[in-house]
Amino acid sequence: MSISTLRRLTLAPLAAAVALGLFAAAPAMAQAPQPATPPTAKSDKIAPPPKADSKAAAPAKSEKTEPLDINSATAEQLDALPGVGKAYSAAIIKGRPYKGKDELVHKKIVPQKTYDGIKDKIIAKQK
Repeated sequence: MSISTLRRLTLAPLAAAVALGLFAAAPAMAQAPQPATPPTAKSDKIAPPPKADSKAAAPAKSEKTEPLDINSATAEQLDALPGVGKAYSAAIIKGRPYKGKDELVHKKIVPQKTYDGIKDKIIAKQK
């Protein structure tokens, strides 16, 4: 046997083992598990169930609330409406009385976009 044949026979299995070792190690290196983060104090504790009293105090989402009368509502009640701030609530109170809730837009008290957001939550009751 020649030296080149001996080298080929000796190096071929070694080269194959090295190649397999590199390919086998590559996925393991790419998907190495990340170290676990230490648990925080909040995650160790379980939140207590809500109390029965809190359910009675807050109305259920499925219940319909009464529409807010724009002719008699307080500034705080009007301010709580979506898109209505202190300036709009003051303008609504200043423009009273209203024959209909759509007068808020017709009298340019609130913009149409704001009215669209609150029209299902308000009413203009007549005395």
